[in-house]
Amino acid sequence: MNVFYNAAGVGDVLFVQLTTERAAHVHCERKNDVAILTDEQTGEVVGFNLFDVSRYFPVQAEGQVELTEELAEQLQQALQQNEVELKLDVDFSPKFVVGYVAQKEKHPNADKLNICQVDVGEETLQIVCGAPNVEAGQKVVVAKVGAVMPSGMIIRDAELRGVPSSGMICSAKELALKDAPNVKGILVLEDQHKAGEPFVG
Repeated sequence: MNVFYNAAGVGDVLFVQLTTERAAHVHCERKNDVAILTDEQTGEVVGFNLFDVSRYFPVQAEGQVELTEELAEQLQQALQQNEVELKLDVDFSPKFVVGYVAQKEKHPNADKLNICQVDVGEETLQIVCGAPNVEAGQKVVVAKVGAVMPSGMIIRDAELRGVPSSGMICSAKELALKDAPNVKGILVLEDQHKAGEPFVG
């Protein structure tokens, strides 16, 4: 779940994204202060907008809003107050983590792409990476599916030249780190980092 707020640009509206899947056609139904967005094909609720949000709780952020247990509870209460029967299933796990590149092989259909198996602690992700400096044995920063990059891009499951990819191995520039080098290539971390631990830039 991702939450966004831009009072200056849009007004006092909270945008809540419940899934990273793209819906071809979305149906919008308004119920009091809540606009419910449903995938017309699957019937799944993909998000909702909460209008006049400051009536329910204060929001200080601009852009992406940090997802906390308190915010999730406030959102659930706001839905109930607007008679919306929707149980929020919230994943609080970090979306930017340290990964260990356990394996790297050339992409069969693209000279500049590599297929990496990346250990992120509780699972191993297959990530297609185009960075020229990626190698097996490195500790790297992984943006998992659902992560929102500083640019605003949301990481989704993808297929690159016919190969599934779940997540992104990040460069310092993509992470908007201070003094990030203006060269192509991923950020390689010192070896003391542990796979699966949250990355804090």
